[in-house]
Amino acid sequence: MKGFIDDVNYSVGPLDEGTNLGNVVDHYVYEHTLTGKNAFFVGDLGKIVKKHSQWQNIVAQIKPFYTVKCNSAPAVLEILAALGTGFACSSKTEMALVQELGVSPENIIYISPCKQVSQINYAAKVGVNIMTCDNEVELKKIARNHPNAKVLLHIATEDNIGGEEGNMKFGTTLKNCRHLLECAKELDVQIIGVKFHVSSACKESQVYVHALSDARCVFDMAGEFGFTMNMLDIGGGFTGTEFQLEEVNHVISPLLDVYFPEGSGIKIISEPGSYYVSSAFTLAVNIIAKKVVENKFSSGVGKTGSDEPTFMYYMNDGVYGSFASKLSEDLNTIPEVHKKYKEDEPLFTSSLWGPSCDELDQIVENCLLPELNVGDWLIFDNMGADSFHEPSAFNDFQRPAIYYMMSYSDWYEMQDAGITSDTMMKNFFFVPSCIQLSQEDNFSTEA
Repeated sequence: MKGFIDDVNYSVGPLDEGTNLGNVVDHYVYEHTLTGKNAFFVGDLGKIVKKHSQWQNIVAQIKPFYTVKCNSAPAVLEILAALGTGFACSSKTEMALVQELGVSPENIIYISPCKQVSQINYAAKVGVNIMTCDNEVELKKIARNHPNAKVLLHIATEDNIGGEEGNMKFGTTLKNCRHLLECAKELDVQIIGVKFHVSSACKESQVYVHALSDARCVFDMAGEFGFTMNMLDIGGGFTGTEFQLEEVNHVISPLLDVYFPEGSGIKIISEPGSYYVSSAFTLAVNIIAKKVVENKFSSGVGKTGSDEPTFMYYMNDGVYGSFASKLSEDLNTIPEVHKKYKEDEPLFTSSLWGPSCDELDQIVENCLLPELNVGDWLIFDNMGADSFHEPSAFNDFQRPAIYYMMSYSDWYEMQDAGITSDTMMKNFFFVPSCIQLSQEDNFSTEA
């Protein structure tokens, strides 16, 4: 049941009633403890199905175009293709991955803000026509290399104009849109809509109000130039919680009814990424080294002795592997100790590091943990987004195995929706209930 990120074929372990994710993690921790203690992922594909159902229940009027760079594991792409999502691709490789699954070019948008000419040519060759653009240079590249391009003008939102220093932000101003529309008219480039993006870090839902108002202005402006506008892309930034999705929908639904009403011929799309995959993957890592450091400060939990030790733990995965996103953003998960420990066991100030011994390879700066030993395991949930990049060769880092699972109830839910392995899921090998699983295929709960 093991798969790797670039595997074409993979299998999915079935979960019987009464078996849960914890049992699966226990099983593979035990297996890896015997065979080398390498880090590994467990991917629950049923959670992706549930996220799609949640999307359909709350914002059915908005078609999701999954952001492939967030997690391009074949199992993820195949199940999303079967569920009928579109795909937002940033490169030739991503476009090819998606098209190999039989996804039509109309269901792919090319969203890289800085496009290589060779990749624009590739998009033209395979019929991927919809792409985004936010400046004149990109517009001229598109005009020269993709005669059938259909462009979405990417406009900036209030949460990313003059943002944090050092952050790369994209999107043109409302003021500059008229100039870009003039250029597009001169270059004979077809403008068909508008895109904006609100960061998941933005807590002000009012940003959507201004973004939709600006988008409507651009639509009206484009009409003055004779462009037929038929698509609005509200970007990503969806965290994956039902509450946040409902909150966003509460804000945008009445505005969409006013600015882009049903029957106007305007298709509303979005680019969810981590929304679909973050909660679906759990990472297990092993402690490979330990260092005791003199603690000169209080632990902050009622202990004031300055002689209390602080621990530095080194794990067999880090920022040059599955924690790569830690270099640009805060970690969105709390480590959980796999081994059982007593409730009254003392907790110590601890920091967690990757295996490179690089000062940048710090995963958690400060947390409270019981004292751990080399060989112990830590579990990180919500690791499905931005964790599956090609690993660095630093310290011979080994790519973690991925073990896929799905409950029978989720599988039957997919079948009830008309999605089976006979449709698009050609590589989806699920062990049917009528087959007796061997002992090694069953998820043992014994450690």
